[in-house]
Amino acid sequence: MRFRGDTQPERKDFLGDCLRSLERQSFKDFEVILIDNGSTDGSAAFVRSEFPWLGTIIENPANLGFARACNQGIEASAGRYIALLNNDTEAHPSWLAELAGAADSHPAVGMFASKTLLFDRRDTIDTAGHLMYPDGLNRGRGRLEVDEGQFDEETDIFFPSGCAALYRRAMFDEIGMFDEHHFAYGDDIDIGIRGRLAGWGCLFVPRSVVYHHYSKTTGAYSPRKVYLVERNRIWIVWKYFPMKQLLLSPFHSFARYCLQAYGALSRKGAAGQFTKQYSGWSLIWSVIKAYVDAFRGAPRVWRERGRMKRLRKVSGAEIDRWFKYYRMPLREIALKD
Repeated sequence: MRFRGDTQPERKDFLGDCLRSLERQSFKDFEVILIDNGSTDGSAAFVRSEFPWLGTIIENPANLGFARACNQGIEASAGRYIALLNNDTEAHPSWLAELAGAADSHPAVGMFASKTLLFDRRDTIDTAGHLMYPDGLNRGRGRLEVDEGQFDEETDIFFPSGCAALYRRAMFDEIGMFDEHHFAYGDDIDIGIRGRLAGWGCLFVPRSVVYHHYSKTTGAYSPRKVYLVERNRIWIVWKYFPMKQLLLSPFHSFARYCLQAYGALSRKGAAGQFTKQYSGWSLIWSVIKAYVDAFRGAPRVWRERGRMKRLRKVSGAEIDRWFKYYRMPLREIALKD
């Protein structure tokens, strides 16, 4: 098991809750590897004192990003399955047992998504697997819906949230690990699309439940998050989208920007929440900076696009199906928090 600990100041309390939930897991055959990503609140010392059973702690001198931390954990682990878990979560006692059982039962599936509920509103969904808008932006299926059993069936889903997921090591061996250029955000869709191109499926496991403090590390509506999400989205489009979808993606983005501008003015959706804390110009500048830096990285991304073509095992018809079957509606992506 690979445990992600992207600890930041004032996050040690979350980490304690998370590790105690791992102690309560009904499935016991796992190792925990904690990646302390440059925390300044004494998290590593706290863990050594309060959780002496935790075998491996990797302490980074600075925050090297989610992708690098994931890769460090994968490299240090020995299991045939790799589970990712954020430090700001609490796992239900059957979380890991349900994921491992699903993986044992579905050998052709490489990714397994948990049902993630909000930590402070445990009847409300954070994500039931992820879907994608046609310009590469993604969000959790069912986000902010009351959990009334509408997502209680095991089903095929596009990709899991990196907050709480299980991956088959054999998939990483084939497709490579997380793209460290992303730093944070978009890492899970990047690995998800890459795995699907190589023929691996993704299964949503509804009885594998995690409670999550949403975006407590970088802030739910921070300029830093806007920048990273938008830059990485552009790179994902350039790296993976077939030419038809790539050429159409700017039109989908334009429609999204228009609706998000309305959201910013009317205080609806993520853009509206952002402008309650920051100026509209801060939002625009974050997006502009994302485009500038995305273009700076374009030569590298286009080289990677060539390598991804050699990895592909699925048909063009199957990829077209993804854009229809796993599509996130425009209003959902633009006007929902």
